[in-house]
Amino acid sequence: MNARTTLLAALAVASPLAPACACGDVGSEEDARIAYLGVDDIVTKSLALGFAGFNAASSANIPAQSDDGEQSGTIDVTGQVDQGSSDNKGMRLQVALTEYSDGAIDDPETEDVEEEIAIVYATAEAAPLALDLQLRNIPAGTLSGTLAGTVGMTGDLEGDLELDIAFDGAIADDGAGGTERVEGTTEVTGTATSANGTFEIDTAI
Repeated sequence: MNARTTLLAALAVASPLAPACACGDVGSEEDARIAYLGVDDIVTKSLALGFAGFNAASSANIPAQSDDGEQSGTIDVTGQVDQGSSDNKGMRLQVALTEYSDGAIDDPETEDVEEEIAIVYATAEAAPLALDLQLRNIPAGTLSGTLAGTVGMTGDLEGDLELDIAFDGAIADDGAGGTERVEGTTEVTGTATSANGTFEIDTAI
């Protein structure tokens, strides 16, 4: 741990309008939880871009999909989708993050404290996240899949976060001849692991 205080110490002394957390390295389960708060939106965007590529695909390779972070950087999704007339299809996608941030993070578990935790996420150039999706009974069926790999972090939390995430949910006709994820139905479980702590993920998006 470097000279900066840990997240727990920062929260203990933060004022009601604390401008930022001085978190340091990812060194505990609590730090891993905070680190995942910024990843939650990355999971949602990865799925949205994956479905956009699926709907636009005219060959085994989906058209590359990209979106900007709310504050900085980009998220890029590429990969392959099963071809043919089957109503069951799989996608094997790669998710690359470049200096990605959606802005300051406010911890929802500390309602009486307003944090501005700054974390920037990036994947190594040759090591994007692996996003595997299975769509069943297209268009009004189910979605299952996994997101796995390592993201590096800079800012108020620094170090690597290993993601091992699974999700299950519903899909539907998007009204334009394509397929979309039904928001609010996707159960997200798994782990976000740092060198010294693991956060158990259990949420819905």
